[in-house]
Amino acid sequence: MQNVNFKKDRLTHQVKGNCDISDAKHAGLYSICGLALRLRDLFKWENHLDPWVEKDSGEVLEWIGAKEELWEHLYENDYRHLSLNGNTFDPFDTKNINEFLIPQGFLYGGGYAQGLKPTFFLAAIEKKLTIDNLDVFILGREFARDLLTLPALSQNDQVLFRKDSARLFFWDQLFYMKKSGHPFLGYAISKCGIDKSEPQYLQKNMDYLLNLYQDTYLYHEIGEIKDKDFDRNLWREIIAAHPQSVVEYFARTVKDLLADTNAHGTLRHMVHDRNDISLSLYAAFFDGLARSIFPEIRAAFTWFYKSGDWEEIEAAISTGYDRARHCKDIIINIYQEGLDREDIRWTEKKIENILNSDIHKM
Repeated sequence: MQNVNFKKDRLTHQVKGNCDISDAKHAGLYSICGLALRLRDLFKWENHLDPWVEKDSGEVLEWIGAKEELWEHLYENDYRHLSLNGNTFDPFDTKNINEFLIPQGFLYGGGYAQGLKPTFFLAAIEKKLTIDNLDVFILGREFARDLLTLPALSQNDQVLFRKDSARLFFWDQLFYMKKSGHPFLGYAISKCGIDKSEPQYLQKNMDYLLNLYQDTYLYHEIGEIKDKDFDRNLWREIIAAHPQSVVEYFARTVKDLLADTNAHGTLRHMVHDRNDISLSLYAAFFDGLARSIFPEIRAAFTWFYKSGDWEEIEAAISTGYDRARHCKDIIINIYQEGLDREDIRWTEKKIENILNSDIHKM
């Protein structure tokens, strides 16, 4: 790329502006607890703190107050186009923006997350890999980001791993883990030779554990790109028609399970590499609706812990994959019937009833 007039600080300011506008418009998506957790991560990122560092509550509350005051001023603002190399770009035109940035060692992200919240970031590229014929970017320092702490994502059929965000996200997974996940975490800690009696053993070993777990995030995104079961355009159509609803929640969970259990996804990769440490961490973090749909993975790992039998893990993954495909068919059928009825509320009520029933008897 020739004649690139790239001024990082200027672009950072523009991206940060759109991050603030997105947060201002969509902070109401979250519960009070959910927003507090996201603000907590954003505060740590802005102040270059390690994930486990907690500052004085008065300092944090003052920062939150300033952030909310800023949001009040930005709520009605439109997203701003980005100026780069004498050209103006729509903030969602990631492909053309990155044609300028990647040769300069930077990568820009822009898209829609859960609840159709716009999300943006700007980061330095540490290295580029090729995995399963896909471009994979390992990103280092982030110069701009919004409320969302995403460890990895896919964009333009490329996989992006965000190390800054991954450290915060991984620590939150460890810190807020439910009691049911502790035995699986204990297995990973033991296999790594980490001394649990050592003070602050998780803080001291978090980056080591994250490095072991990094492929889990990468192969989830690879599995999502390679997924042929849930047509991506149809999935996006369903999400767009039912944002912030049980339909979106169900569809996103099923899409994630398909990504993890298909031939290219993270669980198959763990089996191929015989990576029992990452598998135990996956089981430790596995919760919510995904766990209700696919309880076999924890049961299989419990058996594996005693037997070392990888065939049991493979059988569980196949079961999870088949059930995820079945759930995908249910979502599509209900969505299409809702279109025929011209009744969005009917679709959402139907999905809600399914989620309130025994999902394994569907």
